[in-house]
Amino acid sequence: MLVDHFPLVGLRLTTPRLELRLPSPDELAELAALAAEGVHDPAVMPFSVPWTDHPPEQVALNVLQHYWRQLGSWTPRDWSLNLTVFHGGVVVGQQSISAEDLAITRQVGTGSWLGQRHQGQGIGTEMRAAVLHLAFACLGAEEAVSAAIEENAASLAVSRKLGYQPNGRRRQVARGALVIEQRLRLTRADWELHRTVPVEVEGLEPCLPQLGIDGPPRTR
Repeated sequence: MLVDHFPLVGLRLTTPRLELRLPSPDELAELAALAAEGVHDPAVMPFSVPWTDHPPEQVALNVLQHYWRQLGSWTPRDWSLNLTVFHGGVVVGQQSISAEDLAITRQVGTGSWLGQRHQGQGIGTEMRAAVLHLAFACLGAEEAVSAAIEENAASLAVSRKLGYQPNGRRRQVARGALVIEQRLRLTRADWELHRTVPVEVEGLEPCLPQLGIDGPPRTR
């Protein structure tokens, strides 16, 4: 079975409303179609990399190729896990968690997007809380970092709610114009203070070598 060769297909994170896991081929197609429907108001670009500035069919293809590219380049020292998010069994978006030399740096990064019709329901907070639990409670991370341009108010609000603190600014260009990217950092102590979402993790132990972690998973 595939899980015997790539245990990450058996990893599942669950919260009161959501399930996060790697998708089946048909579910990946649903994810791509969701992105093609729209992720944000076309008049505003909330991403420093404007990957949505393409015709719908190209946006869908971008999602597929990015997903396959990340899995195809996977190593225990440098990985990005793009989990599909399900709400009531329906694909609603993608939540990523990534790391380089996690056993040494003890740092993860996160990124996400939600289909436009699923926004404004608190899903973004809940899905990021799920991967933060994975990082801090299970993988021994000491900090998590994120970033969002100033116009991406929703992402910045999620970060504040979860306890992130400002960690500098970066000047970037999107759509040929200057944008300011806000960098954010969440320490283990601040995560502990702000954690409110219960999360269950299944299928983790066989995944640890692929995530660059030796020894049994932590449970906190």
